Amino acid sequence: QLQLVESGGGSVQFGGSLRLSCYGPGFTLAYWAIGWFRQAPGKEREVVSCISSSSDNTYYTDSVKGRFTISRDNAKNTVYLQMNSLKPEDTAVYYCAARTRNSCPRMGAGEYEYGYWGQGTQVTVSS
Repeated sequence: QLQLVESGGGSVQFGGSLRLSCYGPGFTLAYWAIGWFRQAPGKEREVVSCISSSSDNTYYTDSVKGRFTISRDNAKNTVYLQMNSLKPEDTAVYYCAARTRNSCPRMGAGEYEYGYWGQGTQVTVSS
């Protein structure tokens, strides 16, 4: 089964930065909107951000606005999530997911909107 591949997770201190990457071997991500999700221990998975295929539309959950930036390089078949000013509450497993449409779903739409997922990468922020 085709699967996305996340990388770039790790452990950082409060206020640190990480850049996550989502690569699509076997996919042409350029045609699809890509979302980033996260799941903290004991919590449900939540959407963090989404970017349309042409990068003309992005959105972020309120808790990361102004700190996280989603971007994509379609020539490299890769989507990025730059995470700055990290907080302990950002600790989670981060997943990328591909929506087989060029636009992002409405904010708050369910995971069913996304057809392909990665295995996730752990981000741990210590205080």
